[in-house]
Amino acid sequence: MASMNDKDYYAILGVERDASTEDIRKAFQQKARKLHPDVNKAPDAEERFKEVSEAYAVLSDSEKRSRYDAMRSGSPFVGSTGSSGSPYAGGYGGGDPFGWGFPFGPYGQPRRGPARGRSRSYNPRAGADVVFDLTIDAAMAEKGTSRGVTYQRYAACEVCHGRGTVQAERSETCPTCHGTGRISVDLTGLFGFGVMDMGCPECEGTGRVVADPCDACGGTGRVLTASEVVVSVPAGSHDGDLIRVKGMGNAGTNGSASGDFVCRVVVPEERLNPYQARGFQTLGFGLPFLVFGVLSNTLLGLLAFIIAIAVVGIALVVRGGGLKANSRWWRNALASLGNGAANGLFIALLMASMFSCAAWGPGARYRGFLW
Repeated sequence: MASMNDKDYYAILGVERDASTEDIRKAFQQKARKLHPDVNKAPDAEERFKEVSEAYAVLSDSEKRSRYDAMRSGSPFVGSTGSSGSPYAGGYGGGDPFGWGFPFGPYGQPRRGPARGRSRSYNPRAGADVVFDLTIDAAMAEKGTSRGVTYQRYAACEVCHGRGTVQAERSETCPTCHGTGRISVDLTGLFGFGVMDMGCPECEGTGRVVADPCDACGGTGRVLTASEVVVSVPAGSHDGDLIRVKGMGNAGTNGSASGDFVCRVVVPEERLNPYQARGFQTLGFGLPFLVFGVLSNTLLGLLAFIIAIAVVGIALVVRGGGLKANSRWWRNALASLGNGAANGLFIALLMASMFSCAAWGPGARYRGFLW
């Protein structure tokens, strides 16, 4: 979900930035009539309707609109005051709904305005693993090797040390949804549709926001960077083996744990290409029918089908490069053969049950009684 200041709500509603509340209401009413899912059956109608409803929910509320305008403009002056009416009220971020207020923080330190397009959402999530395919030949896999790998990942921001904020010690309640993570748009007066509930666009549904977003990472606590790691492939490795380097994956957001760097060993000599895999699966699919034909004395009737299956399977294997002498390759080939046989066995058993029902049905028992 895009953060609130990533979207141009004025453009979404098609109004000017100085539009009155009445103009905003009329623009929303016009667009919502066309986009409501009960009227518009286009695949994206519901998503667009939610978007214009979100824009209306923010711009129709003077307090939310002022905060949104401040975020979009990048101005450090939000124009809100604390409970005492003074811009200094509450100290650092005390009375200002965005935690910025007066352009000076505590102890007279200059405060920087919010960067355009950054997210204030406080959303701690563990970082994902980075998966990298390392291709080596069979000889290297047998002896073992070490390789240096350069890759891109999200690393913890060095400016804020991964927290997402430089000066504030903790997150604060989202001023737009008041910590619920949801906002409501009352459409009763406009269309009689009732109240529409949606995720808060400022905190992205978490109910918490970063009070003082770091300019370097935009409040997420991580930045995209190039990293290097040395991967040691142990002797006797095979295609598909995984080598995990702890903590070298993507950093988590807002100080959460980092994922791992996962190196997947690729040995082409041991790997079946798609044609070979499908070929052995096709050959395996025909084996249960061959056994069924022999056991039920119906091999002659199934022979054409079995031969056709075999021809297709062999053709696919040949098209994929033919057979290889590598033992691991043959192990993978037999695994594909077994997968195909399992699928064919299900169909063969179904045929056997149908054959049995036909042979031992009521008519068959009656004829046997007459004999």
